[in-house]
Amino acid sequence: MPNNKPKNNPIRFFGAGLFIALLFFVFLFQPKVYGATADELRTKIQQQTSDLAKLDAEIAKYQAALTTTKSQSSSLKNEIAKIDITRQKLKTDIAATMKKLAIAELTIDKLGIGIKSKEENIQSDREMIAETLRQLNQQEKQGLTETILGSDKISDFLDSAGRYISLSGKIDEKISNLTNNKKQLENDKKQTEAQKKLLDDFQNQLSDQKKVADSVRIEKDTLLTATKNKESNYQKLLNEQKKKKQQVEEELNKAEAALKIVLDPSLLPKAGTAALSWPLGKIIITQRFGNTDFSNSHQAVYNGQGHNGIDFGASTGSTVKAAADGKVLGTGNTDTTCQGASFGKWVFIQHDNGLSTLYGHLSLIKVSEGQVVNRGDSIAYSGNTGYSTGPHLHFTVYASQGVKVGSLKSKVAGCGTYTLPIASLNSYLNPLTYLPAL
Repeated sequence: MPNNKPKNNPIRFFGAGLFIALLFFVFLFQPKVYGATADELRTKIQQQTSDLAKLDAEIAKYQAALTTTKSQSSSLKNEIAKIDITRQKLKTDIAATMKKLAIAELTIDKLGIGIKSKEENIQSDREMIAETLRQLNQQEKQGLTETILGSDKISDFLDSAGRYISLSGKIDEKISNLTNNKKQLENDKKQTEAQKKLLDDFQNQLSDQKKVADSVRIEKDTLLTATKNKESNYQKLLNEQKKKKQQVEEELNKAEAALKIVLDPSLLPKAGTAALSWPLGKIIITQRFGNTDFSNSHQAVYNGQGHNGIDFGASTGSTVKAAADGKVLGTGNTDTTCQGASFGKWVFIQHDNGLSTLYGHLSLIKVSEGQVVNRGDSIAYSGNTGYSTGPHLHFTVYASQGVKVGSLKSKVAGCGTYTLPIASLNSYLNPLTYLPAL
C-alpha cells in the first residue's frame, strides 16, 4: 500500500521557519526611536549650523569694525569704543561656541542612534547566520539519497535543492551585511569619540572666553577709573606709559648688551625649513622684524634697536598656539610690576630645535612653567596687555643658546623687579626665517 504519510523534509520545514524568522526579524529589529529620531536630530543640527553661520557673519563685522578703529587717533573716546566693540565680539564669540557645543551634542546623539541600530543589526545577522548554518548542517546529515527518496516527486526534490542553494546564498548575504555593519559601527564610534573631544574642547573654550570677556570688562573699568572719563587724563596716562616703556626698554637693552654670547650656528635650524608654525589661525602681519617704519618713527620707544619680533593683528580672545614642540620655561605679567610698560602677559617656550619663542600682550594664559607642549597646542589667548597700541600678538624668536628667563630690577619710578626672558642682542632672530612662507 502506498505510504501517504507526510515525509519529514527538513528543508521544507525550514522554508516555513525561514519565513517566520524573517517576520520576527522585521518586527524585533526594526529601527527604534531613542527620544528624537535621526531625522529630527539632523534637522536640529542643520538649524544650529545655520544659526552659527549668522553668528560668524556678525563676528566678522565686529572684527572689521575693530580694524577700522585701530587706525583712528588715540583718544579716550576711541579707546572706549574699541573696548565696547571687543566686548560685543567676545559676547558673540561665546554665543558661537555655545552653538558649536549644541551641534556636537546633537551629532553625538545622532551617532548614538546609528550605533544602537547597527549593534542590533549585527546581533540579528549573527543569529540568522547561526540558525541557517544549523538547518544546512541538518540537511547535509540527511544526505542526497535520503532527500531524493524522501521526495514524492522530482519537483519536490528540485524545490528542496533550490531552497538549499537559496539558504547558502542567504548566508553569504548575511555575512556581507555583518561585515559592512561592523565597519560602519567602527566608523560611527570613531566619529563619536572625535565629537566628544570637540565637546570637551568647546567647553574649555567657552570657559576661557568668559574669562577673557571678564578681563576686558575690568580693563574698561580700570581705564575709566584712572582717567575719570576725561580726555586730558587719558592723554597724560598715555604719555606716562610711553615714558615708562622707553625707560624699561633702556634698562633691558643695557642688561642684554652686557651679555656676550657666541652663538653656534650649527645648533640652529636651517633657514626656510619651516622649523616653526604660525602661532595664530589667521595671519595678518602688522609689523615685521628689525628696523621697520614704525620702530624708526618711535626711536624713543625702541632705542634704535628696531623691532625684536613680529606683530600679528589679532582681536582680543584669538587662540594662540605653540609654534613647535617644547617646554614652557616661564610665564608672567609685567603689568603687575609696571602697568603698560612691557609685554603684559607673556609665555616663553624653549623648543626642541634650538629655538625659543615668546608670545606677548596676551589676555589669558593657558599653560604653566614646566609644562610640555606640542606644536599647535593652545597656550593662550591674544589681548592688549602691557605696552600696546591695540590688541595684537607680539611674537619673538630667539636662539635658545642666548636666552633665559631672568629678573631685572627696575629703577623706574613706580616699578619693581621684572621677570621676563633676557637675551643677548645677537640671540634675537627674524621669525620669518623659520616660519612657513605666506
